[in-house]
Amino acid sequence: MGLIPQPQESHSHTHKIFLYSNYILLGASTSCIFLTLSLRLIPSVCGFFLILLHATTIAAAVSGCAAASYGKNRWYAAHMIATVLTAIFQGSVSVLIFTNTSNFLSSLNSYVREKEASLILKLAGGLCVVIFCLEWIVLVLAFFLKYYAYVDGGSSNDNGVAMKRTGKVQSEDTLKDSPWPFQV
Repeated sequence: MGLIPQPQESHSHTHKIFLYSNYILLGASTSCIFLTLSLRLIPSVCGFFLILLHATTIAAAVSGCAAASYGKNRWYAAHMIATVLTAIFQGSVSVLIFTNTSNFLSSLNSYVREKEASLILKLAGGLCVVIFCLEWIVLVLAFFLKYYAYVDGGSSNDNGVAMKRTGKVQSEDTLKDSPWPFQV
């Protein structure tokens, strides 16, 4: 047994899908950052916020990997909050990109020609849709992992005390010491 607690064998498939989804989310967010940087929009405030959104998505995915690896409630809460917020904003940005490309592009103050810039922006919008869908998948998987940990008794509070829930009424040690002759 290593330093990082491993999930039970029955839930390892969900755990692996969760980690792979976060890794894909990291790659898609990084690609979105590079696409927006290729528009050369550093001086604009709107471009800065677009890059900040993708950086927050990366931070949410990293906190998701940390939450899955270490099982701390603090990381889990940070991951859930950051993922929900970035999912909402990623969806909003993708709708804005596809419905109002020319107005959005003019607010970005890009130095790239409009035809190429709109193509790059639509590629980034497609990645925003993929990120939006992946973030909701990650949220559902994180919920299932937290639920499995709670049911299995593996979830712990911030003090490290396990909150184990079992369906047993009595343990076998108390049955052996029982004064009655019949034990059912």
